[in-house]
Amino acid sequence: MATNPRRGELYWVNWNPSRGNEQAGFRPALIVSTDAANQNPNYGNVIVAALTTRIRGTPTHVLVSPSADTGLQHESEVMCEQIMTISKERLGTLIGHLSQSELASVDGSIRKALALD
Repeated sequence: MATNPRRGELYWVNWNPSRGNEQAGFRPALIVSTDAANQNPNYGNVIVAALTTRIRGTPTHVLVSPSADTGLQHESEVMCEQIMTISKERLGTLIGHLSQSELASVDGSIRKALALD
């Protein structure tokens, strides 16, 4: 379990057991919650956005390329409409992190997905 995740980091997540159309299996996710909550030892949850390698160009998806920083092996999209609060116990291995500009794009897409713009 990752005890000190940071906003913008990518982790392998154990999505099981899933329900309905939720993510399932071991898949990457992006930490989107604030570091104040992420670093709080008394708060055992984080907010994440799921990733997919099925590139669809959906307006609420953000394209992320494989790189040494991201640690991804395949071009992926952050599905900003697929955000979920999960226990830190679901977090597996740290994969990498997004750049500030990629994270800013994610922020904009989350706002769009939640009709906050």
